[in-house]
Amino acid sequence: MNIFIGGAWPYANGSLHIGHIAALLPGDVIARYFRLKGENVLYVSGSDCHGTPISIRSKKENISPKEIANRYHNEFKYCFDKLGFSYDKYCRTDDEYHKKEVQNIIKILYNNELIYEKEVEQLFCEKCNQFLADRFVEGICPVCGNIARGDQCDACSTILDPLELQDRKCKICGNEPVVKNIKQLFFRLSKFEEELLAHLEKSKDNWRINAVNNSQRYLDEGLQDKAISRDLPWGIDIPIKGYEDKKVYVWIDAILGYLTLSKKWALENNSDWKEFWNSKAVSYYVHGKDNIPFHTVILPALLKGSGIDKFPDKVISSEYVTLEGKKISTSSNWAVWIPDIIEKYNIDSLRYFLITNGPEKRDTDFSWREFVNKNNGELLGVYGNLVNRTLIFVKKYFESRIPEGELETNIDEKIKFLYDEVGRLIEKGNLKSVIDEIFDFIRSINKYFDEKTPWTTINTDRIECANTIYNCLVAIINIANLLQPFLPFSSAKIKTWLNCDIETWRYIDLKAGTSIEEIDILFERLDKKIIGEELSKLGDNH
Repeated sequence: MNIFIGGAWPYANGSLHIGHIAALLPGDVIARYFRLKGENVLYVSGSDCHGTPISIRSKKENISPKEIANRYHNEFKYCFDKLGFSYDKYCRTDDEYHKKEVQNIIKILYNNELIYEKEVEQLFCEKCNQFLADRFVEGICPVCGNIARGDQCDACSTILDPLELQDRKCKICGNEPVVKNIKQLFFRLSKFEEELLAHLEKSKDNWRINAVNNSQRYLDEGLQDKAISRDLPWGIDIPIKGYEDKKVYVWIDAILGYLTLSKKWALENNSDWKEFWNSKAVSYYVHGKDNIPFHTVILPALLKGSGIDKFPDKVISSEYVTLEGKKISTSSNWAVWIPDIIEKYNIDSLRYFLITNGPEKRDTDFSWREFVNKNNGELLGVYGNLVNRTLIFVKKYFESRIPEGELETNIDEKIKFLYDEVGRLIEKGNLKSVIDEIFDFIRSINKYFDEKTPWTTINTDRIECANTIYNCLVAIINIANLLQPFLPFSSAKIKTWLNCDIETWRYIDLKAGTSIEEIDILFERLDKKIIGEELSKLGDNH
């Protein structure tokens, strides 16, 4: 089976924080799982190097947008690599191949009469002497009353037009903009309303509930045609006569990256991109809830309009992560920055916490106390404890070799059940449930170890002791395999220690007599004093 996985493209205008990673990490888990299953996987993402946020930062720092984009693209790549994200291709929207492909799609849409010219009212800042892109406008959301950007309200996820905002201000200078008429190009999104409604109805069991509800609301309001051109200094040039001085609106540029990057990957790997974009392939889109309508409504319409009949199969859209009970605010430094924490903490500890505490169905909170407690209580106290004490026992009493034993029926059946159940849950995007299932099993094996008292039977019944340890070892190697998509680094360690090089999603047997390699600590205990240290870094005072 061909599996396409698209992870949302982060804006290259500032460092990544825990909220970004919590939303994107499920994509890597799903990709790793399908590769273990032997499926043909294409997992892509990239840095969104266009758009107003980058222009805003470049003005603040008095350097070019390109320099801002380069800085954060390189930082993103480093962070994703360090976190173990297994992208087949990670690129950027200012890549020349991507630009040409986006322009080709615009031309196809234009030739298919899906793009037309329209005179519209647009906000103009007389002090800055320029038309304002949506994100250069800030005001009060007409739906919920919170402060919102000109393109979208983060508080209620409503997609907006800047003219709908109340108390509008130019984000560059703070002045109130005026309304002027200007010609722009529009995409006939409204033409796809019935098809998108039908696809939504068909997809309800395969999308997270927030994706279903958000898309339903968006479609129920009636689809409006969307402007695809903008008066910006930074972006992809519109390839249509008379509009060469305008740029492609960033929402069309970034979401088409999934397709353009698939094509680029195929060229570089002598493969056929269409294998991942036909009706037989299964597509996953992984992102935060603020990106839902772009993936479930706008992207499929653009694809269909340009001749690619492939709507999203699975939508793994996350809610938000708060920090210590408050909304993350990058401007107030109320954030946990990824470049900082990946240098200080075990990567699998971070991955574990962001999955087990993931915002799958509701907003979740990141607290340093909970992070330390989960690391020490679950990863170290439950999982690390089982692995450590079993392998140390083998080294001490069985000359570092796997002893002879017979697998107990209930352990054998539970492992087989877990492969089926965990696979089913991963494919649905229910990753927290997987962690719960596997850790319940780890606890049961710890209990089994305690009840069998191998430290006593080693002296009274060596055969029974060997059997106990063999059962624990088979459980451990299969736990490591089941957790490999989630905790790739610790799983690789355990496989190395047990001399197992099997990379497949199936039950693993262990051969008696196989030697065990030198072992070390799987997870380190975290000192509780780091809670105070990390909390002191938060906020404007730091």
